[in-house]
Amino acid sequence: MKKILLSALLCLLLPLSYQLQAKEAVYTTGAPEIHGRVMGVSEELRCLVCQGQSLADSNSDFAKDMRAQIQEMMEGGMSDRQVVDFMVVRYGDYVRYRPPFKASTILLWFGPFILLGVGVAVLYANVLRRGKQINETPLTEEQQRRAAELLKKDSGENKA
Repeated sequence: MKKILLSALLCLLLPLSYQLQAKEAVYTTGAPEIHGRVMGVSEELRCLVCQGQSLADSNSDFAKDMRAQIQEMMEGGMSDRQVVDFMVVRYGDYVRYRPPFKASTILLWFGPFILLGVGVAVLYANVLRRGKQINETPLTEEQQRRAAELLKKDSGENKA
């Protein structure tokens, strides 16, 4: 009886559980137009402690601090471009999702294609090398006789 009452109580409380779920943090400080600019700049910048997330997407302490710093700079009168330039000077071009094309970022732009080309070349060389090994080493008479015996023996066991 106690189990039934407990189950009924839990079923009645189940609809209230959605209120206990964590929700997205609500923006509370500063002017809404600055918040829009902060989030726009945060979308362009990479969170350096997260893997593949922007500052706007990340909930790490680093990202929260960076968003607060961006907001302070914007409230101080800096433009979006000045904020991004400040972050690039401080953290390097890696902080940007779309780094500029220049000599120091050439590896960021072409690195994946270079690695793909090297991988294809290694694969092609291995296929050619294996093909030559197969063609260059024919079986000797003894190896052919032994293979024929094994095939006869194996086919005889499969029939039984």
